[in-house]
Amino acid sequence: MNVLSLFDGISCARVSLDRAGIEVNAYMSAEIDKNAIKVSEKNYPDIIRVGSVVGLEVEGQIDLLIGGSPCQDLSIAKKDRKGLEGNRSGLFWEYVRIKKECNPKWFVLENVASMPKADRDIITREMGVEPVMFNASLVSAQCRKRLFWTNIPFSLPADRGILLKDILQPDGEVDERMVVKGKAYCLTATYSHANTTDAGVKNSVERKQRTMVKVGHVEPNVQGNRVYSTDGKSTSLSADGGGLAGGTTLIKEEARIRKLTPIECERLQGLPDNYTEGVATTNRYKCLGNAFNVDVVAHILSGVKNE
Repeated sequence: MNVLSLFDGISCARVSLDRAGIEVNAYMSAEIDKNAIKVSEKNYPDIIRVGSVVGLEVEGQIDLLIGGSPCQDLSIAKKDRKGLEGNRSGLFWEYVRIKKECNPKWFVLENVASMPKADRDIITREMGVEPVMFNASLVSAQCRKRLFWTNIPFSLPADRGILLKDILQPDGEVDERMVVKGKAYCLTATYSHANTTDAGVKNSVERKQRTMVKVGHVEPNVQGNRVYSTDGKSTSLSADGGGLAGGTTLIKEEARIRKLTPIECERLQGLPDNYTEGVATTNRYKCLGNAFNVDVVAHILSGVKNE
């Protein structure tokens, strides 16, 4: 298979192809972020670099076109978003242009689920297929809702039941710099008033296992300062998140609160441990926040083998 990955980042699409058992003849990567390029070249030195998606001209057969166009101007979390006319999310139109020019047998486009309906409808019109909302919580310990427009037939998998506590490193491997010190937090007791009947307790446990469980926050009470139980899921990793979590998730472990380590964030995205090693820690978090969830994309790509 000849693959062209647009907005390739750290080449999670390449990892997904391996995990799906799909043989790759040539993997062409369109990416300009130097840290992301460094990470992907460390793991896949055979990648063919083609530069920016802007003005990219493609020659030869492309069997799979894949990519997640930037979401910054689409996400409802951004107050002054400009939608598909924004400088970053407007790069979607380069995906459309390249798709028309190379006419791939298979295509996958990913973007955030939290976008206005008007923008979602435009993307759907241009892609010619309805999107499928796939939450990475089904295959990982991370709540990460994403829309996928693809002509690869697939159905959503059963929930694997993976929780935050299942992907954490042992205490001895956690750098003390991950721990929040000298900060007070207040418990919100999200589940303190749950029904105490057998059915109520069962429902509370099942609810915890399929979503995030907030137990409190560090002042000020902003998204990046909210603290979650390891008995639930992680929040979605972010490339530019604020607060003490800095784009990861704050968790409570007995008497301490800490942020997730880079390795734990790699596990949330379905990547091998230390996949992003080799760049500064801040850049590791940023690269991971911009990445695909590998197991989500591998599940989708597995549909190719059934055709």
